[in-house]
Amino acid sequence: MTKTIKIVTIGGGSSYTPELVEGFIKRYHELPLRELWLVDIEEGKEKLEIVGNLARRMFQKARLPVKVHLTLDRRQALQGADFVTTQFRVGLLDARAKDERIPLKYGVLGQETNGPGGLFKGLRTIPVILEIVEDMKELCPEAWLVNFTNPAGMVTEAVLRYSDHRRVVGLCNVPIGMEMGIAKLLKVEHSRVRIDFAGLNHMVYGLDVYVDGVSVKDYVIEFLTNPENASFVKNIQGQGWEPEFIRALGVLPCPYHNYYYKTREMIEKEIKNAATLGTRAEVVKKLEDELFELYKDPELPLNHHSLRKEAGHITVMPLFG
Repeated sequence: MTKTIKIVTIGGGSSYTPELVEGFIKRYHELPLRELWLVDIEEGKEKLEIVGNLARRMFQKARLPVKVHLTLDRRQALQGADFVTTQFRVGLLDARAKDERIPLKYGVLGQETNGPGGLFKGLRTIPVILEIVEDMKELCPEAWLVNFTNPAGMVTEAVLRYSDHRRVVGLCNVPIGMEMGIAKLLKVEHSRVRIDFAGLNHMVYGLDVYVDGVSVKDYVIEFLTNPENASFVKNIQGQGWEPEFIRALGVLPCPYHNYYYKTREMIEKEIKNAATLGTRAEVVKKLEDELFELYKDPELPLNHHSLRKEAGHITVMPLFG
């Protein structure tokens, strides 16, 4: 008999949970999910219930026997889990807005994973992730921890350095986003594209690019000298890479490298946006209000691509960004 799986998602009231659920549905034959526990805190209870009910409708439409549990009790959820995914934000979006605005007051980058803002978020988050690991050691010691919580590199490294739990993986969508972006630019199926990456989150470089196993890096680098093709992540609008720079670099920079190689330009842009549109956190907060109104609708199409179409620009935000 095939083993069924129990997965716990901490931060389950996130607006991105439906995309995670769609992934479970698509891969059910590989990952026979039995129970999905969505965990949140009291302040996120309303969103948890909205997202949880949507998840139940998605599994029901897919005719999959997955039981969705909603709880504010992390320890109850963790009992006997096989996998624990984390996608939480300590202090919610209000804290992220401070992470972004405070540095900008001093002409320094305000960004949730880089610079002082990223450090602020890391300092709030690391104690919590270590508490989660302690609970896992007691309640599900064989479970894998899959961390999506930013700053993902810092948070995941903290688990590896300061706990003895070794079944941990840190994930970020930037590499897969770059692959998908290049596949789209080259007008080929994503399955045909592979990139060799090296570096730390969020500073990964694509060392080589392959289509059907054949290197096309030089072609892609030339393609990326066009500013319109330079960015693969929606919430970092690239300044465009100067042809001489990217050719001399000889590898593919990720979108976050704009913050490192074009710091002054990015700070100026962030200051301008904060004064007009609001910080990224403030923009996301408004979008989430609209998005959760859509999620409440029992007639809403029940797969992520349809959700994107129904919501227009609302859900076109990078996963966990």
